[in-house]
Amino acid sequence: MNINEQIVAEIKAAQNIIITSHKSADGDSVGSSLGLLNFIEKLGKTATVCHPDAAPKFLHWLDTSAFLLMTDQPTEITEAFAKADLVFCLDYNATNRIGPDMQALLEAATCKTIMIDHHLNPEDFATLTVSEPSASSTSELIVELIEQSGNIDLLDEKIGPPLYLGILTDTGSFRFSSTAPRTHEILAKLLTGGVVNNLIHEKLSDNNTVSRLRLQGYAMCEKLEVMEDYMVSIISLSKEELAKYNYQKGDTDNLANQALSIQGMKAAIVFTERDGIMKISFRSKGEENPVNVLAGEHFDGGGHANASGGMSELSVIETLAKIKSLVPRYFSVL
Repeated sequence: MNINEQIVAEIKAAQNIIITSHKSADGDSVGSSLGLLNFIEKLGKTATVCHPDAAPKFLHWLDTSAFLLMTDQPTEITEAFAKADLVFCLDYNATNRIGPDMQALLEAATCKTIMIDHHLNPEDFATLTVSEPSASSTSELIVELIEQSGNIDLLDEKIGPPLYLGILTDTGSFRFSSTAPRTHEILAKLLTGGVVNNLIHEKLSDNNTVSRLRLQGYAMCEKLEVMEDYMVSIISLSKEELAKYNYQKGDTDNLANQALSIQGMKAAIVFTERDGIMKISFRSKGEENPVNVLAGEHFDGGGHANASGGMSELSVIETLAKIKSLVPRYFSVL
């Protein structure tokens, strides 16, 4: 019995299943959770998705109405954990990624836990662990779970779309180096299973608000700084600037990729002032320009070599100065 067959056996044996994912939801965390939920239901079981917070608005076309949120339903989530006999941990490699309240519930749980994740350096906290840093996304690993457990025939137009979305967003529309031949093979299986790919691209991309476009235009026109000696671009946005453009969660998600698209750019760093801290996105190109070390060593973060996150409790001006002082240590002069 391979590990994916073992996971399906655990699903079939469980009575109260929970699916969790990381704080600050994104396409892969929501897509893998919804795809797994639909697969579990196709197996004749039920599950409860418990997330720390809501998905950003650009993902609201997905049916996440059954998700419980720690921000809105802490009592219901606490009760769900108390009854749980199986907990899935999707798209995170450390318990602190789900926020302190849900972390406490997870660490107190005595039931079996299954981690499915593609980030580096996973903590050893789960009963069963599927950790594949070479995978493009956790959604890709959910498709692997379905296929390698002998259930590929269950893949349909309900299970497939959120998994396609998760792969799409975590690969930067298939442009990141994590997009391997196997990724395209999996995409083919999703298309065969009923995914209408052009509709997903339209729903994901063609949903801008006027305020979102104006915020992004302001960021690129007024706040983009390029350290030309190192070809590193930086964008900083204060809470006042975000408020001026009626910021909604997800409005700045693609700014780092836009800045990275500048010809010759090695890396892009974008940080925004939210919830009293600076939330930082790091993006880069090539094996010679990793950003996860910079994020991990100085900004309490980490992630993939070319796509990482972090945070700073300094002010906007202080965070900007710190980033600029560190760039020469992590990127070579042209």
